Amino acid sequence: MAKSAMAAPIRQRRPAAKGVALNRVIIYTVLIFGAAAAILPFLYTVSVSLMNLTEATGGRAFPNTPQWSNYVEAWHDAQFSLYFMNSIKITLITVGGAIVFCALAAYAFAQMEFPGKGFLFTLLLSTLMLPEAITWVPNFITVSWLGRISPVPWINNWPALTIPFMASAFGIFLLRQFFQQIPKELWDSAQIDGAGHLRYLITVILPLSSAAVMTLVLFGFVGSWNALAWPILVTTTPDWRPISYGLLAFLDEAGALLHLQMAGALITMLPIVVLYFFTQRHFIEGIATTGLKG
Repeated sequence: MAKSAMAAPIRQRRPAAKGVALNRVIIYTVLIFGAAAAILPFLYTVSVSLMNLTEATGGRAFPNTPQWSNYVEAWHDAQFSLYFMNSIKITLITVGGAIVFCALAAYAFAQMEFPGKGFLFTLLLSTLMLPEAITWVPNFITVSWLGRISPVPWINNWPALTIPFMASAFGIFLLRQFFQQIPKELWDSAQIDGAGHLRYLITVILPLSSAAVMTLVLFGFVGSWNALAWPILVTTTPDWRPISYGLLAFLDEAGALLHLQMAGALITMLPIVVLYFFTQRHFIEGIATTGLKG
């Protein structure tokens, strides 16, 4: 009787265990297919970029002999040196400004009390529903007017390419969600030490929010690096045009040279891949702790 009583719970647990195992198999299968769908185009780009023209147009999967000179040829033919440095300058200015202005706005919404805070934050979030193209015309009118009254020209210069994107609603929301999780007691302790809001933000809030800040840096870098339509709208010379424009022009010039097109595309995406490689831990932590999962 004792043995049969002990065997009954075991038999009851087996169907549940089989269900859990089946769920895991389904989940892992879906994840494997998703990973393959994401990585195969990248591997195809790498493979074709190392082929010669005959192999690239012949439908081969791998090159017989890697043609590393394709990257050198694409770099020089597309004038990537100029566009690459332009993108580096634009991205650094934009990301630096985004950290400053988004952090200040997010701190105000998360740690301070003022009339209309809830309404203003709701109004800010509502701008996320606007398509980016809708903002091009008012932004262009604004930067054109500011360029006429400013001692520094804005059109065909870095201000038009960076300043309109230094305070994004998404960046403010991201940092605000993280700042809200910091205990209010730390502010009381900082006040005892004589710290004001700015010192408290710089010495306490930002160091504790490194994951969210790195996530903002990654999103800001990707957005600024991949921008194309807006730079074409506010620039007419190559002096400040980014690498995305250089790639577009090179794809038109290269024509049927598929192997050089892929080499140029890989050059443009390499900085983003490298940045994500070094910030992925902070990126995952920032997304997981700011309510942006799913």
